[in-house]
Amino acid sequence: MTGLTLTSVLTLMAATAANAYTYPNIPTDKTTPTQTRLAFQELNAVSVAWNTYEKLEQSCVAYGTSPTSLTQRACSSDSSTYPTSRTWFNNVLLTGLAPATTYYYKIDSTNSTTNSFKSAHKPGDQSSFAVNAVIDMGVYGADGYTTTKKRDIPFVPPSLTHSTIDQLVQSADQYDFVVHPGDFAYADDWYLRPQNLLDGKDAYAAITELFFNQLSAVSAYKPYMASPGNHEAACKEVFYYQGACPLGQYNFTDYNARFGPTHPTTFGTASSEAAAQSNATAAQKLALPPFWYSYDYGMVHFVSLDTETDFPSAPDTANLGAGPYGRPAQQIDFLKADLASVDRTVTPWVVVLGHRPWYSTGGSDNICSECQTAFEDIFYQYGVDLFVAGHVHNLQRQQPTYKGTVDPAGLNNPKAPWHIVAGAAGNIEGLSSAGTIPAYNAFVDDSHNGYARLTFVDKNSLKVDMIHSTNGEILDSATLTKSHDQQFVRQTVSA
Repeated sequence: MTGLTLTSVLTLMAATAANAYTYPNIPTDKTTPTQTRLAFQELNAVSVAWNTYEKLEQSCVAYGTSPTSLTQRACSSDSSTYPTSRTWFNNVLLTGLAPATTYYYKIDSTNSTTNSFKSAHKPGDQSSFAVNAVIDMGVYGADGYTTTKKRDIPFVPPSLTHSTIDQLVQSADQYDFVVHPGDFAYADDWYLRPQNLLDGKDAYAAITELFFNQLSAVSAYKPYMASPGNHEAACKEVFYYQGACPLGQYNFTDYNARFGPTHPTTFGTASSEAAAQSNATAAQKLALPPFWYSYDYGMVHFVSLDTETDFPSAPDTANLGAGPYGRPAQQIDFLKADLASVDRTVTPWVVVLGHRPWYSTGGSDNICSECQTAFEDIFYQYGVDLFVAGHVHNLQRQQPTYKGTVDPAGLNNPKAPWHIVAGAAGNIEGLSSAGTIPAYNAFVDDSHNGYARLTFVDKNSLKVDMIHSTNGEILDSATLTKSHDQQFVRQTVSA
């Protein structure tokens, strides 16, 4: 995104007219849950989070394994907000969950419904499951993405309009949870509509509310695991950001308020090895959710990284004034300790999630060289199997690659990580042209909105499908085969 010139801003301000942002209606009962979202916060525990239009003295959730018998109850006194937000953030942790079990829950309110979710597979469970990677997804409607072109339309329920959210709803029985490594709502793009230019604070808040209301068609039923992206910290991308920047848009304020209380540090380790336990303890102390953290689900160890701040020359710190959040090298130290703790006899697969790629079509503007310097050798040393990124608004599958060289084994037991880009979920900025296609690229689609489905078939096979948002068509499919014959992976990195 490029900055606006003074002339262009004045021109847009002159064009400002009616039909600017539209706030969602405030319900009569201000305790009504909105923007509901689930997350794996601890082993055998799920966070239920939601927003309300008034502060709650106590937030409570009833839950159980029968929709007609919600015999367990959890409460919290946490209800917080930030200036410029109309809503309060509430979070309750449901503990003592049996693994891989359907639970039903109901948030306390005179205007709430009973929803359901499936708890996590226990670490080491070798059952097949699937995860959807959905990245760079913005609001549907006048201030964002539409299935045809940008146009002013009234709010319509998301199941009828937003093709990605609709596809996630329609295919709910085909996946267990969602990972979203960065760029939510695109509310910081409020200024792209001339009608919003005099009302940045309210436009940002309205778009944010609307998006997370739309997303709740999925996130109230499927755990939704987040990572930060540049659109969560993008004030300086508008030249007049000083004095015009909505607080929620500045330096991950809304992202941190929304996901910070709900996401895990680490789940520890199920390994019996002393070194693994020691490294897992160190990683737990170094984790800083919702920026960097990890969790286990069945046969997979997932790691969420912050490609925006907290490493040398991090792009959002250098260009947007964001962060840092941890002490120097904390994220790097976390990553090393966390990956060193992974026992492949328990969780054979290791998947890392981060917003920016360093292998992409389209040339240097689409490549995070600073991320590559910070993370690539660590990924290779500890045998990361798959890195999932977005930021570039299309779908890409690369060959397993390390330091620009394709692994000669291809997808048959490579040593190098496999890289994919799944940034085509749909937003106001549209799709990115494929542009220059490097030799390591195996597939690119810049014509369809879509996302990636990761299916962990067994401990040796991982299938990645690129899914067309509109009709669920598989645009591309490939399977990675790994032997996973080492308990702890330690590979020698090249100079």
